Amino acid sequence: MAVLADSDTRWKWGALTVRRIVPEHRLDGYLLRGRATPTARQLDEVGVRADSLREVTTGEVLQLLGRDAYQVVVLACVGGAIQAMLHGLARAWEGRRSRPVVVTGYVGVVYEKLTDGLLLRHGADVVLANSPFDAERFRGVYRGVGADSGSVVETALPFLGGTPHTPEAADDRPRTVVFAVQPSVPNNRTDRGYLLGRAIEHARRHPERQVLVKLRSLPGEQTTHVEELPYQRLAARWPGGLPENCRLVYGHMGEVLDRTDLLVTVSSTAALEALHRRIPTAVLTDLGVRESLGNHYFIGSGCLASWDQLDAGHRPEPDPGWLDRQGLTTGGRYENAFRAARDRVAELVGATELPPITPYYTPRTAPAYLSGLLARHGLAPDGSPQPTAEPAAVGGGGMREAVRGAVRGVARSAYRHGVQRVAPVIRRMGEL
Repeated sequence: MAVLADSDTRWKWGALTVRRIVPEHRLDGYLLRGRATPTARQLDEVGVRADSLREVTTGEVLQLLGRDAYQVVVLACVGGAIQAMLHGLARAWEGRRSRPVVVTGYVGVVYEKLTDGLLLRHGADVVLANSPFDAERFRGVYRGVGADSGSVVETALPFLGGTPHTPEAADDRPRTVVFAVQPSVPNNRTDRGYLLGRAIEHARRHPERQVLVKLRSLPGEQTTHVEELPYQRLAARWPGGLPENCRLVYGHMGEVLDRTDLLVTVSSTAALEALHRRIPTAVLTDLGVRESLGNHYFIGSGCLASWDQLDAGHRPEPDPGWLDRQGLTTGGRYENAFRAARDRVAELVGATELPPITPYYTPRTAPAYLSGLLARHGLAPDGSPQPTAEPAAVGGGGMREAVRGAVRGVARSAYRHGVQRVAPVIRRMGEL
């Protein structure tokens, strides 16, 4: 089994998806080289181990997947990269009677670019929907454009679980409030400073509580979304510093939730993890309920609340019907949520022959859009790697390959420094 991922959170989703639907198989991981390629620290924090793991370009992974006999390939990337891979794999596997089963999906809440993202994923054999709500929406989009919706399979987020919350567990320790931050929501200094300030103020109002600001990455690291103003920098410059009962934390979200009595966020997928464990969860309305923030997704959940309400002791009560539609079930129902995906993948793996990969976007249906998208990923209009694309290393070795590897390593470091550190600074200077 192989997973191709382009960020830490997508690696987590892809690898755990494999573990859920095809357990006890060898897992080879490929990390797509780019802006958000996870660091060793991020991979360690995710905590999902692979039998092998390597960083690749689009051209390299197409060559590797084209010759290796995998049964299942999970594409855990941003939509554009998935579409490029689908066209590239269609070209690489052209003429083959048997090929791997291609699976894809979403890492969490789908609150924006629903149509765009779904059509970029069309062509995979299986498109996983994380809830009944998502499955209905996904099929509706595909049917609405005249595309086959048979690839949509209802499942659940693969990283839910953990011990259900019990209020009595906090009797021997301070109540813990966790503010789960997001890299790009909100996306400006004023609003991010406001949210951090309210978390700090909550700690000062309630000295008997622990307030943890759960961070996603270190300054300079990137995750699924670009973070141009890390909360660490805001906190370091906060007048008077943080109170003793308020601190910044990293680590595996599941481990943080083990000691959480109230989860606060704008629209993070952490809210779904908390709700699944029946942890009181507040989706903030302080900045409005807006599509750009993603908190509109939680309309009807019963979780919308403001910091003022939380300061006064309010604890949101989630709506059971909303939880059920979102697939936030517990016990055996959660385990059964993966049965349909297991059965579909097993059926396709056992098929004598699979049809060619046929994405909705083709040079005929979307010539202007598709050609630019493929070019950005180093592919020609027919899905083949461009001559300038970096080839995969096959055999050989020696001094020449060592030198090339060292040069590529330096180039990658320079590239990451440019996109992760220099470019955000330039953009902020342009806003002054």
